[in-house]
Amino acid sequence: MEKKEQLYEGKAKKVYATDDPELLIVSYKDDATAFNGKKKGTIAGKGIINNEMSNRLMRKLEKAGVPTHYVEELNERETLVKKVQIVPLEVIVRNISTGSFCKRYGFPEGVVFDEPTVEYSYKNDELNDPLICESHVLAMKLTTRGELETIRTYALRVNEVLKEFWRSCGVTLVDFKLEFGRLPDGTIILADEISPDTSRLWDAETGKKLDKDRFRQDLGGVEDAYAEIMGRLKAQDHA
Repeated sequence: MEKKEQLYEGKAKKVYATDDPELLIVSYKDDATAFNGKKKGTIAGKGIINNEMSNRLMRKLEKAGVPTHYVEELNERETLVKKVQIVPLEVIVRNISTGSFCKRYGFPEGVVFDEPTVEYSYKNDELNDPLICESHVLAMKLTTRGELETIRTYALRVNEVLKEFWRSCGVTLVDFKLEFGRLPDGTIILADEISPDTSRLWDAETGKKLDKDRFRQDLGGVEDAYAEIMGRLKAQDHA
């Protein structure tokens, strides 16, 4: 597969065209951002970890009935993916209260919800990705009603699968963000990535944070946390 011109560069990844119009190459960077790009830094080796972790988890999800954009891991930083039209929504699934949920509602951190919450943010950097309700999603024609139902169903299925997997690694899946895209025939599939950048992962016994919150909150040990969570995933995969 030939890598051609760069099409896009985001906060954590670059995207390249290939000689197949239906396939792209995603290259993961070590750049780190928080608070919608207001805080910037570098996490050494992050791109390698996020690439491999995302691919491993997407393969698990495919087996569990969630279609994804994953095609093939090309090297430690690059992956071949299906080209999609990204739905301009961030889909956040929460199992435990933390982060913006607590700030927004003045709610205590660490409350385990009776059932997972699903919320949507409108993907728009200029507007700081505002929270958006389902009726507004439909009013703005960001998705159809059927697409939104599919997205919600897949998001909750991802939660079921990953919650159970991370539990087997001694890790609590607190919350995570997903993005979805449309194939040329309109099929909705999971896109973007699943990594410590997009998930909150706490040690099940100690509550130690093993994700990008260590960068957001200046907790230190960011590289070690990413390496630890990757090590646990690999150990469980090989068990």
